Amino acid sequence: MGQLTFSNLSVSEICWVVFGFAGQLLFTMRFITQWLASEKAKQTVVPLSFWVYSILGSAVLSAYAIYRRDPVFILGQLPSVFIYIRNIMINRKANLADAQTGGRSVDSNM
Repeated sequence: MGQLTFSNLSVSEICWVVFGFAGQLLFTMRFITQWLASEKAKQTVVPLSFWVYSILGSAVLSAYAIYRRDPVFILGQLPSVFIYIRNIMINRKANLADAQTGGRSVDSNM
C-alpha cells in the first residue's frame, strides 16, 4: 500500500484534495447535527440542518468526484443532491400545512 504524501502533487491537486476533505467534513456534519438534535429532543429527529449539510456535502463531493473522473463516486453522490433537495421541499410543505391547520393533523379519510 502506498504512502500518503503531498510532495508529488501540484498546488492545484492539493487544493482539490482540500476541497474534497471539506466536502467530507460537511457531509459528516449532517450526522453530528442530527445526533445532537436527537439528544436534545430525547427522540430521533431530523433537523433542517441535516438536509442542508447533506446537500452541501454531496454537492462538493460530487464536484470533486467529477474532477477525479470517478464514475463510482459520481454515481454515489450526485443523485443524492436531488433527493436531499426533495426532502427539504417535502418538509417545507408539511410545515406550511401544519401552520395553516394550527398544528392539527389533517386526515383526508375523515
